[in-house]
Amino acid sequence: MEYVKLGNTGLDVSRLCLGCMGFGEAGRWIHQWVLAEKNSRPIIKRALELGINFFDTANVYSDGTSEEIVGRALKDFAHRDEIVIATKVHGRMHEGPNGAGLSRKAIMSEIDKSLKRLGTDYVDLYQIHRWDYHTPIEETVEALHDVVKAGKARYIGASAMYAWQFLKALHVAENNGWTRFISMQNHLNLIYREEEREMLPLCKAEKIGVIPYSPLAGGRLTRDSHETTHRSETDQIAKQKYGATSDADQLIVNQVAVIAEKRSVSRVEIALAWLLQKEPVTAPIVGATKISHLENAVASLSTKLTAEEVALLEAPYVPHPVVGPQ
Repeated sequence: MEYVKLGNTGLDVSRLCLGCMGFGEAGRWIHQWVLAEKNSRPIIKRALELGINFFDTANVYSDGTSEEIVGRALKDFAHRDEIVIATKVHGRMHEGPNGAGLSRKAIMSEIDKSLKRLGTDYVDLYQIHRWDYHTPIEETVEALHDVVKAGKARYIGASAMYAWQFLKALHVAENNGWTRFISMQNHLNLIYREEEREMLPLCKAEKIGVIPYSPLAGGRLTRDSHETTHRSETDQIAKQKYGATSDADQLIVNQVAVIAEKRSVSRVEIALAWLLQKEPVTAPIVGATKISHLENAVASLSTKLTAEEVALLEAPYVPHPVVGPQ
């Protein structure tokens, strides 16, 4: 395993992050394909054995049960000082007023609830899951600053927003002497590259660590179009992301398959190898519902694509509607 600094910090994170959206109680949220605790724990344990020390979840994943499962497993299998736990806040956690968003009230309430579910005194990275159009960004950033100063989070990050919004948040923090965002968790993969236009150059200029989600496009980059999984059949969010561009995207998927076959490696390795060489990507967030998913992902760290292979993978790309910030 390789380890790198996250953004402009001294924090060491593995070159791959385990995304924990796939762990939880089915029926508690929008995803039906998640793994129960019994099946989640072996994957978390194997991730640690492979050297992954970076784990990303969110309060909203399976209505908090993802945090509970991850927290118990990491407590049993790992030393707290060696691992990096990231979680997120924004999604609706209860009905009625103040049940979602990035108000001071919501942030102060949800950080305590996340810590309780995770079974830890602090998270290493506390991220705003989406932009809150109904709360002043000044209120949000000051609340996050206070969370850090209270020792409940070591760093703060952001996710899935427009570049102008992230720049505004960075400016607000700097202008007021508040804690600075160190990372951006954005939507980026071979069939969705809109972040290359503005967000990636902004993060590079500002020395922000980039930890992309959906690096394999919900598995679309790893299998033939006629192959299905429980997730592909039930994941409505992924269908919204990629359904409208599936014909154009298939050309890229085909290139992944051709290069993987020539190299005698998995398609996962090719898709992730492309992402790992994209500046300023720090650690793609890889989901796994099987041990093999993890092992193929780790193998990508030793796969170095040639300039010709990169060109072949990128050539078929066509502009896509923006997905994520909304």
